[in-house]
Amino acid sequence: MPSTSPVILILGAGPNIGQAVARTFASKGYKVALASRSLREADSTDDQLNITSDFANPDDVVNAFTRVRKVLGIPSVVVYNASAYTPSPPNDPFAIPLAGFNRDMTINTTSAFVAAQQAVLGFAELPAHAARSFFFTGNILNVAVLPGFMDAGTGKSASAHMMMAAAAAYKDRGFKFYYADQRKADGTAVFKVDGGAHGKLFWELAEANTQGPWFQTFVKDVGYKSFDSLYQDSL
Repeated sequence: MPSTSPVILILGAGPNIGQAVARTFASKGYKVALASRSLREADSTDDQLNITSDFANPDDVVNAFTRVRKVLGIPSVVVYNASAYTPSPPNDPFAIPLAGFNRDMTINTTSAFVAAQQAVLGFAELPAHAARSFFFTGNILNVAVLPGFMDAGTGKSASAHMMMAAAAAYKDRGFKFYYADQRKADGTAVFKVDGGAHGKLFWELAEANTQGPWFQTFVKDVGYKSFDSLYQDSL
């Protein structure tokens, strides 16, 4: 039977961000559902539901939400942490095969759309005091070019716009949407992100009563910090 504890669903539950966010929310009394290709469902516990999922197939997103609702309850916090990319030569971004591009776009954006869609359906059934928060793990690629990463940047950019649109559209209903992007103190990209810093940020934003800036550029041990002036010519 579903529990009365709040529930977090983490789609793309890797060993860094995914597991750190799970530990943070579990320490606050949340039941945790994790979905990824590498998880063994047989390793589920009373407090953690493991769901084997491949987000190259958007149907697996729907299945994950169905399983969580049935076993733990409606998730009030959803984290989309899955990502994929096919590297390209730095001077030839269109050299990657179409099949790779399509697969990566499905994981980076299409399945994220399905996750947000499913999250909204659940948020509408939850009481106003519930967190009702959706987080997309982003990076600097929605506002900057890194040679060889066009494929990844295309997906991140599309999903960033999705978070921006959702934050505006659902604000009055109390549903919160964020694109989280850890940076160095000078605003440049962090290539080795800190899972614990993500967990702390996500917890604080989930606990807040209102929508904060949808584009959550943040620095470890500092929190949110706007870096708009660094790339305003790109926006």
